Amino acid sequence: MSSQTVARRYAGALADVLLAGRSPRDVQDELVSWESMIQSSELLQQAFSNPTVAYQQKRALLEDLIKRTKVQQPTANFLRILLKNQRLTELGEINRRLTRVLDERSGVMAAHVTTARPISEDIKKSLSGRLATMTGKDVRLSFAIDETLIGGMVTRIGSTVYDGSIRNQLRQLELKLAGK
Repeated sequence: MSSQTVARRYAGALADVLLAGRSPRDVQDELVSWESMIQSSELLQQAFSNPTVAYQQKRALLEDLIKRTKVQQPTANFLRILLKNQRLTELGEINRRLTRVLDERSGVMAAHVTTARPISEDIKKSLSGRLATMTGKDVRLSFAIDETLIGGMVTRIGSTVYDGSIRNQLRQLELKLAGK
């Protein structure tokens, strides 16, 4: 079974549980922290992915980490299920899918904005408002910097890209001058 299929199933099931509760984004944040913790530790990656390490040892390690990180019960239960089903190494893909599922079910659109330079909070709020009006949904923005844009911004909402960068405008001008 592909990791995307696995991620879709686990994320969908977890979203069902979380949306019935009171704080799905808190659990999501905890899972992202866990993903980061595992990815940043070569020893944890080896311990959880190595089939020669006994399940009981993996479980003891997981329980110790759960105790130390003091995660919420839904997070702890989900991590235990992933370990039991040997899917803890797929937490990253599950987290990405969970974000999409929670956004879809709560009527939120994810938008990624790339600018040439950092932008102020006022511009971010204004942009969020414009995109919300344009899409008819709440918008969750993420930002990145790409100095090669020269100026302006590129916004990606789903598979739609709005390219208002100077780099793109120069490319369009070049094509017009070349008669293409």
